[in-house]
Amino acid sequence: MNSQNLTVSHADNGVVTLAVDNGSSLNLLDRATLAELTDTLLHLAHDPSIRALVLSGAGDKAFLGGVDIEVMAGLDTAGAAAFITDLSSLCEAVRDFPVPTVARIQGWCIGGGLEFAAACDLRIGSDAARFAMPEVRIGIPSVIHARLLARLVGEGNMRWLVLTGGAIDAHTALGWGLLNQVVPAGRLDAAVADAVAQILACAPGAIRSQKALLRAWEDPHIERDIKDSVAAFASSYNGTEPRQLMQAFLDGKQGRGPKNR
Repeated sequence: MNSQNLTVSHADNGVVTLAVDNGSSLNLLDRATLAELTDTLLHLAHDPSIRALVLSGAGDKAFLGGVDIEVMAGLDTAGAAAFITDLSSLCEAVRDFPVPTVARIQGWCIGGGLEFAAACDLRIGSDAARFAMPEVRIGIPSVIHARLLARLVGEGNMRWLVLTGGAIDAHTALGWGLLNQVVPAGRLDAAVADAVAQILACAPGAIRSQKALLRAWEDPHIERDIKDSVAAFASSYNGTEPRQLMQAFLDGKQGRGPKNR
């Protein structure tokens, strides 16, 4: 099943691979991709034959480069609330998926893309992978599923990511617990296939039961915090910082040559 923004492949062994392939070099989450990715995940969740889901981005440059800044720069307060709610729904769709989800991270994993990866069960990265939560650099806070980062990397490392907007490399991400495994870029597909093979070696019913239990065991405060952060994101658009900083970013990007999309 192919579409304008996604590539979906079903293997005979019950493994589905879902890749964002929308023509942008960083696999940016524009409105159309965001909606289609969410709808596809919700549709696949009803397929009892699926045993594992691999999530990826097209090309070698990025897993997901986050939300398109052009989209965010044009939002008002109400639009910001609606947009971040849609992004939250995407992350919830992968978080609630009934079988194990594996993020295949081959390059940049930024902002909303990192939140999406954090909502997956397993994360396997190439040694070229890079991670960042740069929202504060463009006038908005990191919200919704950034809340999941603390349980993966610890409170202190999460604070470093969201308060500096700085990037970390794959081996730092591994040491912090964000990645389960780091391999050379040429071995990434093999590493993902090996992880999936170990899942397939388990009883399908037990795996689905275990996934449901893992979801039930999560801190109930996470749900509240994710919902509360939608309002915080929207309120940031009451001021001028987001539009000014995002436009400055876009102007600088245009000044460096053709738009990198």
